[in-house]
Amino acid sequence: MAFPGYDVWWLAIVGCAALALATAGARWWAGGLAGLLLGLAWFTPMFTWAGTYAGTAPWLAMSIASACYPAALGSVLALLQRHGAVRPVTGAAAWVLVEWARSVTPFGGFPWARLGFSQADSPLLGAVSIVAVAGLGFLVALCGGLLAVTAQRLLQPGRTDRRRACGVLLVAAVLVLAPTLVPRPTQGEPISVAAVQADLPEGFSRTLSAEPGTILARYTDRTQDLAERVTRGQATAPELVLWPEGATDLDPLDPRSGQDTTARIMQAVDAIGAPVVLGGISRKGGEPAPSNMVFGYLPGQGLADVYAKIYLAPFGEVMPMRPLMRHLSPWVDRITDLAPGREPGVMSLPLPESGDVVLGLAICFEVLFDPAMRDLVSGGAELLVVPTSNAWFGEGDQAAQHIAVSRVRALEYGRSVVHISNVGVSGLITPDGTVHDRTRLYTEATLEGVLPLRTDQTLALRTGPWLVPAAALIVLVGALRTARSVARRMPSSRP
Repeated sequence: MAFPGYDVWWLAIVGCAALALATAGARWWAGGLAGLLLGLAWFTPMFTWAGTYAGTAPWLAMSIASACYPAALGSVLALLQRHGAVRPVTGAAAWVLVEWARSVTPFGGFPWARLGFSQADSPLLGAVSIVAVAGLGFLVALCGGLLAVTAQRLLQPGRTDRRRACGVLLVAAVLVLAPTLVPRPTQGEPISVAAVQADLPEGFSRTLSAEPGTILARYTDRTQDLAERVTRGQATAPELVLWPEGATDLDPLDPRSGQDTTARIMQAVDAIGAPVVLGGISRKGGEPAPSNMVFGYLPGQGLADVYAKIYLAPFGEVMPMRPLMRHLSPWVDRITDLAPGREPGVMSLPLPESGDVVLGLAICFEVLFDPAMRDLVSGGAELLVVPTSNAWFGEGDQAAQHIAVSRVRALEYGRSVVHISNVGVSGLITPDGTVHDRTRLYTEATLEGVLPLRTDQTLALRTGPWLVPAAALIVLVGALRTARSVARRMPSSRP
């Protein structure tokens, strides 16, 4: 409930406190059961959107697999807290390690619903530009651990313990509120952008298919409508136009039909007179496996640059264990294994009346992965773009949770973000994490606004890569201290 669409951010702290208390003094297996219970209560209702079309079995499988990570965390916390006292710092470091493990395993990982991503509306969010998303998660878990220590001491007799409990609670409150003092700069060279959300054709939601070219036509039509409004003086001419993932359902690089597809795209590009960036599936001129790609078109010139998605979503863009998965859902064989790209999505495009703009492209779930986002910003991206398709997930909270991730990333790296979905939720996000011109699900909309371009780098870019090794060191030291304490308490074997 800390995540959209409930947004009760402080419940993430309470959840961490509950697991810390449940595992303090527990056996390792009891801690594992406590963690499993937390994971099931966390992920099963959160991932209901995963079964919108795939069915109940994949949704439950995804939830149970994700719950195994909090289960492992519960066992680790029980071992670290075997003497009954909550260890806030060591426990928070263990949270960081488990969230990292979920980001890389299995099949490349799926780090949805990390603790840091629940804090888009929290006072804690200001810290993300210093300690990155992993560090933000550490702070959430640390505050939870301090809350657990407070509860332990309040339940113990003695005035001294109660005073200490109040002191610990005060430290937790300071940790929560202090990040509001971190500056959130939003100044930068302005760029006017337009982002097109064209929704789905009628009947698409039943079959997830349409007559070829239908999707593309919706985007070219809306862009040409925008061009007409600009001509009539009813809209400001954009310097950059962005369409979402899958905006073209025809392959512009196909050797047979690519010229016609390109011509249709260029009609809209030339009409608006600005670069247009759009997503689509392509075999890149005849390769055996297709790729999820972004194409950059320039008026009067045509295709200027492309990007192929690197971090492919397991069970969505690649299907591990396909023979086994067929028993869970009839949709399995509708998923074609895509080929990953090799180069980060840094794309430089000339603007109509000024210099170049350097875009950082994170297709759909790529915005979840720390290395993907670091590569974009360190590669010179001035504006982050998250083109996505949320059509698979129905009316649930997935789209709202997704744009919240982009809000956190905006503040983490001090970059504006254009989060553009085919069905919503879309929005223009300034570097302070504020969403402008937010859309609703399953509506047509053209988002228009001015965003600041920024090149300054936040501390998070440098601290981010060190957080997991630092957390591992903290957990190791905590484990050694616990082992030494256990050894001291064991009775001597001498007569």
